[in-house]
Amino acid sequence: MGLGAHATMERSETLQIAEIFKSIQGESTWAGLPCVFVRTAGCNLRCVWCDTAYARDGGTPMTVDEILQRVRELDCKLVELTGGEPLLQAATPVLARRLQEAGHTVLVETSGERPIEVLPEGVIRIMDLKCPDSGECERNRLENIRHLKRCDEVKFVLASRRDYEWARAQIAAHELAAKVNAVLLSVAFGRLEPAQAVKWMLDDKLPARFQLQAHKFIWPPETKGV
Repeated sequence: MGLGAHATMERSETLQIAEIFKSIQGESTWAGLPCVFVRTAGCNLRCVWCDTAYARDGGTPMTVDEILQRVRELDCKLVELTGGEPLLQAATPVLARRLQEAGHTVLVETSGERPIEVLPEGVIRIMDLKCPDSGECERNRLENIRHLKRCDEVKFVLASRRDYEWARAQIAAHELAAKVNAVLLSVAFGRLEPAQAVKWMLDDKLPARFQLQAHKFIWPPETKGV
């Protein structure tokens, strides 16, 4: 196959898209910055506290070129691919690379249940390790940890003391604080008081950063497209 044919094929590759919108980044070390979100549709996990259940199925097919055009219209250098689970879709690495080539900083938020090494060099992976109360802890692909880069981030969503102790054990066992840019702890909205999680972290001198989902304090928590 010639280079021209390969480029044409890439442009015509499609992803199922739940929504594309511009807002502020609500989580991670990028919190507070303007960001375009490309939310893919489809997820193979069923976390108890999921706040984007509407993206588990369905979606609208869009080609890589159509997605790039919509991102251009929204005019923002920071772009996050999220879901659903973006790594369920074969064209996600292609889209990530094309966004990089267009000059964007690309974040990919993933459960880490699928291999993360398929993503291009320089993409910032935000891997959401699932704690026990999520109901999906057994689905964690822990071998992904060895593929994490210094620019990446690891997130734990806590709903209980049990979740906190599990996260604390993973941070220590895998030396995550020395491996990635940030280890992030947040609480499942309405299931655990933030002050309680912060107290545990302070008591243990945990090498992690606490975060709140900023968008849920700016807009009503059930609001889509923010």
